[in-house]
Amino acid sequence: MKPVFTFIFAFLLLGQCTQLSGQGCVAIRSTGSCSMMPGGLHPDGRQTTFLANYRYFKSFRHFRGDHEEKERLEQNTEVINWSNNLDLTLVQTWNARWSTAFSVPLISNVRSSMYEHGGNSGGPDSRHETRSFGLGDARITAYYWLVVPQLEKRWTAQAGLGIKFATGDYRVDGLFYKSDGTILQGPVDQSIQLGDGGTGVTTEFNTTYRINAWLSVYENAYYLFNPREENGVSTRRGSEPTQEHYQDGTATMSVPDQFLGRLGMNAMLGPVSVSLGARLEGIPVYDVFGGSSGFRRPGYVLSAEPGVAYQKGDLNVFATLPWAVVRNRTQSVPDKNRTARTGNYTQGDAAFADWSLNIGLAFQLNGKKNMIHVEQGAFLPTMD
Repeated sequence: MKPVFTFIFAFLLLGQCTQLSGQGCVAIRSTGSCSMMPGGLHPDGRQTTFLANYRYFKSFRHFRGDHEEKERLEQNTEVINWSNNLDLTLVQTWNARWSTAFSVPLISNVRSSMYEHGGNSGGPDSRHETRSFGLGDARITAYYWLVVPQLEKRWTAQAGLGIKFATGDYRVDGLFYKSDGTILQGPVDQSIQLGDGGTGVTTEFNTTYRINAWLSVYENAYYLFNPREENGVSTRRGSEPTQEHYQDGTATMSVPDQFLGRLGMNAMLGPVSVSLGARLEGIPVYDVFGGSSGFRRPGYVLSAEPGVAYQKGDLNVFATLPWAVVRNRTQSVPDKNRTARTGNYTQGDAAFADWSLNIGLAFQLNGKKNMIHVEQGAFLPTMD
């Protein structure tokens, strides 16, 4: 197996899909899988591969629709989320077509805000932090090569079907410091909860087309179906919901679907692989199955995504740096309910990051030495 064909797949999924872990405030957790798994080239053998993927971002730019509310930065009232996610994955390749992956994310989030505490008009002393740390929602996925990678074939195609388990704590509490001196304890914001409280189904479809010996095109599509409508966790940060919260459907947190799509080109330059593509990720307004009530911040991010990878022996290291081009916080179902109830158009805002850093490695533990690698463990957007 020539090394060049290993790199054809090295960037099929250098990025994230998730269950996202809010990139600020579009709540998404670090439990999505959008990777073409190792394997498929050795019909006579099995192999086990360990993958680790780390993602960091800082969200702080507020958008309502696709309009940036720059005054939030000028007035120092912006919400800031610092997110660190480490996905650890074991992939077992069974034969030329089948492989399975088990992934668990370790998450650390810090959220700084004023409006949740003393209020945006309370001055610098009103700004406080809430935090979350622990395991996120685990997932197990089965992958099947619809078109097995072979030297004589230009096309490859792979499908994945998995289950996302509600293993992450979706009831993490924090302290909220109010302007009257009281301190309330309640659930932290949806964007930094470790899980969403729902058992979901993940679907993936990945393809590549080899143009020549060193250049190829890749496509990745991922969708998380979350049938549960709400998880019962209060959105009021220690306070009691009002009748309006119940009428609009914002008293408790939603369990939203999530999506990711990637399209780009990958070039192999000896042991180095470079890629450039577009990345679309987000949370829909309406779930495919189940209801869509409860508090959520739907929206999407369209990013330009450069990447680089290097392979030596059994080890492959890689990095991508998606830069946001379009950010849009769309109108949620509760926004629509409030608009109908009051007659005044309502659309909430969300805080987005400018960029995110994804770095990782894949190491073949046993089996044949040649492997196909694609980053495992992805995320969706992040907004406030």
